[in-house]
Amino acid sequence: MPCLLAPSALLPSGWARNVRIDILEDGTIGRVTPDAEPQGDRMERLAGPVVPGMPNVHSHAFQRAMAGLAEKRRDPADSFWTWRERMYRAAHTVGPDDLSAIADYLFIEMLKSGYTTVGEFHYLHNDTDGTPYADPAEMSARLVRAAADTGIGLTMLPVLYMRAGFDGAPLETAQRRFATDEERLLKILESLRWHGRDSANLRVGIAPHSLRAVSVDVLRHIASALPEDTTIHIHVAEQMREVEDCIAATGARPVELLMAEAPVGASWCLIHATHVLHDELADIAASGAVAGLCPITEGNLGDGVFPLPEFLTVGGRYGIGSDSNVTLNPWEELRLLEYGQRLTHGRRCMSLPEDASGSIGGAMYRAALTGGAAALGQPVGVIAEGFRADLAVLDRNRLSQPDAEEDDILDTAIFTGASLPVRDVMVGGIWRVREGYHPQEQAARAAFAATLRKIAA
Repeated sequence: MPCLLAPSALLPSGWARNVRIDILEDGTIGRVTPDAEPQGDRMERLAGPVVPGMPNVHSHAFQRAMAGLAEKRRDPADSFWTWRERMYRAAHTVGPDDLSAIADYLFIEMLKSGYTTVGEFHYLHNDTDGTPYADPAEMSARLVRAAADTGIGLTMLPVLYMRAGFDGAPLETAQRRFATDEERLLKILESLRWHGRDSANLRVGIAPHSLRAVSVDVLRHIASALPEDTTIHIHVAEQMREVEDCIAATGARPVELLMAEAPVGASWCLIHATHVLHDELADIAASGAVAGLCPITEGNLGDGVFPLPEFLTVGGRYGIGSDSNVTLNPWEELRLLEYGQRLTHGRRCMSLPEDASGSIGGAMYRAALTGGAAALGQPVGVIAEGFRADLAVLDRNRLSQPDAEEDDILDTAIFTGASLPVRDVMVGGIWRVREGYHPQEQAARAAFAATLRKIAA
């Protein structure tokens, strides 16, 4: 049984020094011992402070292929909706082998940044002309394989996508590749469980795309057909036009409608939930659902700013996600989340409940760990016995305050970092990144670059 000795580590009780972490054969954490003495040849001394690896609650892997290519104005009213048309075109260039190459490199980038598990909100189910693949999970299985090959934990979330709008309009031509119904979704789930039968780091949930794409009746029915603790993710209230269209069609706002009509609970993650009222925030918090916040993508698309301080004050939970994968950096996600609040409110240190005080970086990192682990249904986010050994070793040479201790480490890493502060990354008891390098990254980058050239041709 190997064991690690961390000079300091973030434990559930707070920061501790000289922490011995025993790793069990199944990749979980055994005993954790603060103030331990170095002993034995089998104890590996780590080179920097250790924190739990960050869960990434929301990713669309294929969108990594268009990162940086949607930054040209072609319409004076450029918005999320014009970006969506560009994204649809990109989606129709990606075949199964292309997705494998994109996902391999993407997951390596995530690991190097400090993400150790990811929720893949996946909707490229059919061939580019809308014809179903022989295996309904053909594309989803490519992501499962990529996660296993690169070593990242994965919560696979195949998307249910049935209509084009709140009024029940049929799917547009550009959306036929996403088309699923309840029966096909259940087949995808069955196939995914088979493809991932040997993976200890895989969980399978579902993702009704949005209330635009799935009716509340179908949402209730599919939720009732699955085990009660099934992980369920859904986009909601990302854009004001979505809110307005929902009110016009149903007489209710999206979050209001979802909370009233669907069995939302602690296994749910509401992605974005940007445009919400106070009562809706309180309802989300009371349900136990996690808000899946993606500040870099939300900023890139002009979505808006989630009202985080108000949500925290009513007891809400959140996780962070890389979404469109335009940037892979959990530290920057947290920084932008806080800076969005400062720019909105004209005050500093906002990401705490109103009556709380203390380290903003420390509070945000802990909150994103807890919320992210819950949103993905994974035993991660904690350095404690029984949890998966997902760890990130930080590099003091990359911190602007190299002698920082305890939560000053997280404040420095989040708010002053010009480069990723991560040195080594472990997932399930296996080192996947050492000294900032993943052993497969050179080959994966070459395959990724070749794929980009191919799909751009």
